[in-house]
Amino acid sequence: MYVFLSVWVILIVVGVVGTMWYTDHTKRALTAQLEAQTASKLAVMQQHYEERIEAVEKSFADEILNLGSKVESLNELLTFTKDNASNRTDNSNKLYTQINEVKKKLNELEKNLEVLK
Repeated sequence: MYVFLSVWVILIVVGVVGTMWYTDHTKRALTAQLEAQTASKLAVMQQHYEERIEAVEKSFADEILNLGSKVESLNELLTFTKDNASNRTDNSNKLYTQINEVKKKLNELEKNLEVLK
């Protein structure tokens, strides 16, 4: 009778230990799979993010260069106007206002570019 009872207790203990081992093994396998999937998806997302940032930086850099050349040409025009026409103060004031607006836009774009970096 004790042998029969001992065999049943041993079988139950082996079953419980086997179940615990299998559960732990399955948990580790699922965790490893999820970590691998997460890492690959994060790498793809980071690559897309970096590509978008590079495109935005290039766009801002091109726009800043374009505005820089406009500022220079307006500055030259303003200097020419100031030198050649003393009675054309109104035109030079308009040009000066335009230059200030372009400079403000250029500064704003530079700040946006710095924020993106």
